[in-house]
Amino acid sequence: MVNNLFIFDSTSKYLQTTLLIFFLLLGGCSLQKEVSFSGKTMGTTYHITVVTGTFSSTKDLKDRIDQRLEAINKSMSTFRKDSEISRFNANQNTGKKFKISDDFFNVMTVAKTVYDLTGGAWDGTVKPLENLWGFGNSENKKKIPEPSEITALLPEIGFNHIEISSGHYLIKKKASLSLDLASIAKGYGVDQVAELIRTSGIKNFLVEIGGEVFASGFRKDGKQWRIGINTPQTGSPFDQVYKVVNLHDKGFATSGDYRNYFEVAGQRFSHILDPRNGYPVRNNVVSVSIVADTCTFADGLATAITVLGHKKGLERVNSLDHTECLIVVRTHDGKFVDYYSKGFKTYMAASN
Repeated sequence: MVNNLFIFDSTSKYLQTTLLIFFLLLGGCSLQKEVSFSGKTMGTTYHITVVTGTFSSTKDLKDRIDQRLEAINKSMSTFRKDSEISRFNANQNTGKKFKISDDFFNVMTVAKTVYDLTGGAWDGTVKPLENLWGFGNSENKKKIPEPSEITALLPEIGFNHIEISSGHYLIKKKASLSLDLASIAKGYGVDQVAELIRTSGIKNFLVEIGGEVFASGFRKDGKQWRIGINTPQTGSPFDQVYKVVNLHDKGFATSGDYRNYFEVAGQRFSHILDPRNGYPVRNNVVSVSIVADTCTFADGLATAITVLGHKKGLERVNSLDHTECLIVVRTHDGKFVDYYSKGFKTYMAASN
C-alpha cells in the first residue's frame, strides 16, 4: 500500500492540482470585483462604480457611457448653439411643430409631470429670470432687479406655454419662450447611464453625476449602497456628511441654496427662484433630498419642493407613491430642523 502511494504520487499531485484549479475557476464565477471610473459631463463630473465577476471585462464600458452622455448633451445643453434645445429656443414660430429626439421628449414628459404635480413650482422656462438676477449665463452681475423688471418678464415665463405632442414634437405658444432643463437633465443622464450598464449585464452599480445618483443592486460586500447628504452650510466641504441614506434600486437627488447665492444688507438671495413670482425662495429651506424610482423625477422634484417649502412640500411628497424626502430648514438662530416624509427614515443608515 505504501509503495502504491509512492508509485502514484506524481499522478496524485497532478490530479490534486487539476481539481484545485477547477474549484478555483468554479468559485471565481461567484467572486466579484469592484471597478470605478470617472469623467466630465454636463459642466460637472461623474463617478461610477460597478460590481462584476472577477473575469468580466468592463473595457469598453466607459467609452460607451461617454458616448451616451455626449448624445444627451448634444440634445439639451444650452451652452451649445447647435443643440436641440438651443435651436428650439431660437425658434420664434408659434404654433409650429418642432421635432425632438427621444431624449428630449423623455425629459420634457417628466418635466411636465413635475410642473403639474407642484403647481408650477418647477418651471423649465425660468432662465430669463435667472439671467436678470445674475444667476444665469448672461453677463449680469448678481443684484436685486427692479420690481418692474421682474413684472415685465413674468408673462414670458410658463412651462404650460409649451405643448408636448405624443409624436415627439414641441409647439411654442409664445415666441419668446426659452427652455433650460439643467435642473432635471442631470438626473436623466444618471438614469440613462444606469440603463446602459444594466443592459450590459451588470446588476450591481452606482452612478453619480454632479451629486445626483442611481443605486442598483448591492455593493461588493452585499450591503446596500450608502449615500452621504452634504451638510447644507455655506463653506462646508463637499465631503462633509450631514446624513447617510441606504439605497437599493432607487434614484436620489438633492437641491440646496447654500452654494450659489448673494447677500445684500444681510439678506440672502438664492439662485433657486420661484417661477410664480420671479423672486428667490425665502422659506429657509436649505436642502431637499428626494428618493424616487428614477433620478430624473427625483432631480426635478427636489428643486420644486425647495420652492414649495417644508409644509406644502411634505404634503406633496406624502401624496406620491414610491417617493420620499428629507427637507432641512435653517432656523433664525442658524440651527437645522429636519422634516421627513412618512417613509424616508427607512432609508437612513443606522449611524444616523
